[in-house]
Amino acid sequence: MTSLRTARPGDREALYALWAACFDAPHVVPLYETDPGRYGRTFVTGDVSACVYYLPRRLHDGLGGEVRAGGVANVAAHPSVRGRGHVRRLLALAAEAMAADGCAWSLLFTGTPGVYKEWTGFELRTVSGPLRRTGPAGRALRRIPAGEAAVLREVYERHNARRPLTAVRDEAHWRDRLPIWYGDPVELLAGDAGYAAVRWDGGVLDVLEVAGDLPGVLSALAAEATARGVRTGRARLTWAEPALPHLFASVVRERDRTGMARAILGDPGPVVGAENAAHWPADYF
Repeated sequence: MTSLRTARPGDREALYALWAACFDAPHVVPLYETDPGRYGRTFVTGDVSACVYYLPRRLHDGLGGEVRAGGVANVAAHPSVRGRGHVRRLLALAAEAMAADGCAWSLLFTGTPGVYKEWTGFELRTVSGPLRRTGPAGRALRRIPAGEAAVLREVYERHNARRPLTAVRDEAHWRDRLPIWYGDPVELLAGDAGYAAVRWDGGVLDVLEVAGDLPGVLSALAAEATARGVRTGRARLTWAEPALPHLFASVVRERDRTGMARAILGDPGPVVGAENAAHWPADYF
């Protein structure tokens, strides 16, 4: 049977070659390199032909507290060794390590849920629809460079302190990880008491994250979309969000089904199943 082990710094080039063969995702390596403990939480076959990595992350539990979760990422098997059970065995090894690491449960986001037999899918509520047409905003939003995103930290923390599944972002997260996710073509736009991370995606306004004064921010986004001739949008906002009419003329209820969770030392259900649960793209693993 193929041997399994944790990765070592000397595996760096082999890991990057494996991911290049499996992913068309240029963010994978830069994100991985922000984690100083990455090699000890990267599990590989002896020849580095398959890999599973996890990142410990503190998440808000929706009650004002925090939960430690293990975020699974960079799961890969070279095309030449697929179907041999390597990923399944590596996932089991990672789950054991998460338990020893004090992770209450494991979290991942994927477009291939069939790979993760021990994880259970969950849904996050999102919306889409035609945008409200409006005149110029009373106060326009200003662009914040992604490298200066930490100026938004206080607004983020107030907005998400009791929002289930949102990440507890430390200084390193704001400095190192958020600019990778929210660099160009994403725009960070801030008002007096709120902000949004948006992408103008093929004539569609895609609101990736929003916090603070939602009526003010969404009204300003509606004005900007009108000025750009953008008529439709989508947003990671829950169905019951009262500020939705400030951006949308009407709302279509959507579901993001990419999330999966697995109990390790506790039950993820109350957090991932909450109606107002949210996980912003800048917090993916």
